[in-house]
Amino acid sequence: MVVSLDEVLDRQRRTFLADGPPDVALRRNRIDRLLALVLDNADDFVDAMAADFGTRPRAGSLFTEILGMISVIEHTRSHVPQWMRATRLMRAGRVFGMKARVEPSPLGVVGIIGPWNFPLNLVVLPASAAFAAGNRVMIKMSEITPRTAELMKTHAAEYFDPAELHVVTGDAAVSAEFAALPFDHLFFTGSPSVGGLVQRAAAANLVPVTLELGGKNPVVVSPGADLTRAATRIAQGRMINGGQVCVCPDYVFVPADRADEFVGAVRDTLRGMFPSIVTNADYCSAVNDANFDRVVGLIEDARTKGARIEAVSPPGEVLPDRHTRKIAPTIVRDIDDSMLISSEETFGPVLTVRPYRRLADVVDYINARPSPLVAYWFGPDGSDFDDFVAHTRSGGVARNDFAAQMIPSAAPFGGVGRSGMGAYHGKAGFDTFSHHRTVVGSDLPFTITGRAAPPFSRSMRATTALALTLARARTRRRLRTR
Repeated sequence: MVVSLDEVLDRQRRTFLADGPPDVALRRNRIDRLLALVLDNADDFVDAMAADFGTRPRAGSLFTEILGMISVIEHTRSHVPQWMRATRLMRAGRVFGMKARVEPSPLGVVGIIGPWNFPLNLVVLPASAAFAAGNRVMIKMSEITPRTAELMKTHAAEYFDPAELHVVTGDAAVSAEFAALPFDHLFFTGSPSVGGLVQRAAAANLVPVTLELGGKNPVVVSPGADLTRAATRIAQGRMINGGQVCVCPDYVFVPADRADEFVGAVRDTLRGMFPSIVTNADYCSAVNDANFDRVVGLIEDARTKGARIEAVSPPGEVLPDRHTRKIAPTIVRDIDDSMLISSEETFGPVLTVRPYRRLADVVDYINARPSPLVAYWFGPDGSDFDDFVAHTRSGGVARNDFAAQMIPSAAPFGGVGRSGMGAYHGKAGFDTFSHHRTVVGSDLPFTITGRAAPPFSRSMRATTALALTLARARTRRRLRTR
């Protein structure tokens, strides 16, 4: 019997309300089952993702998709008892009969819409945070990675009752239906354009959303940077998952007098990484024809408008290769704002290099564009770096390494502006999927707030006037002494 999405949601909400907030043991048990689902079937998931992409390196999938999530999940699991505790307020008032607390309470049913670039990691991590907060979860897997999606759906039914976790597969129409459900919270990872559609659908039911989006992530190679080390790490970061990562470096600012040296170091790094590409099992394909065509189109658009294009292809190989959907690592220079690549997130093995003479010009350029998910800085931890952090806006900042802002398990992860809203990982994830509810009780023999009801006595009017006079005087005194 086919069960509709509305029926699944209704069952999850009914059982959530009937059972009440789960205790620590059940929350941890759900997290453990979710992690077991992944670890017990890791080989099958890696195979499914490789088949979905065409070529996706096994070691890369294990590291980024599976091992990369464990420390965050373990951190969350270990801190559930601490995060669940109520915060006591007005402790002195307890003596007189006033009790106040703020308690984190589960929202209810959380919907999660996953992306295709990390189809497992980026649904499991938010689901673990939602379980930690005491919620039920429905997941819509990406239709672009169908084998991974079906595998997740099959195994979820083996580890969970559908009233706890339900996995949905299907095409874009199913995604649209899913986004329009009256969840208690909706979590989406993907592009800003689709994120806008998701937010619009959720708004019809006043469903709060967390949007983890992308963006063109800038990199600044400072005058004091070790240029070779910076070039090597930037090139490596750009090529992870074939460049199909929301935190990949997108465009690099390099001191003008060292731009050629930087490009040479990037070129040498890429050649060393990929002596072959077409038959190389460690070289990740574009996920599908549409993304292959989009990236190739960005490169060709830049070329026809005057950009310098350098494809770092191995000798004897003809790239891009449509059959394998592989595109050579490509360095793009001399771009201007007429080129699509100057504004569109590349999401492929392409690195744009921009020379600069003044760091202030770099900051102005970044600030004139939508806020990125991460801003990178290569160089010393000094006043220039501090000024860069203070005067730019981004979801996170990483210095001297790819995705360094994601290394601490307790660190919140999320974008700002067009790169997203809300955050997860660590306590930020627990808070995202919780409502912090204030509970106050009074055993006083008199009412405090009832004094706001008429009739108003002479003493109440006098007390109010005195309080206003004192507040004015206090505020003016602070302003004078500033």
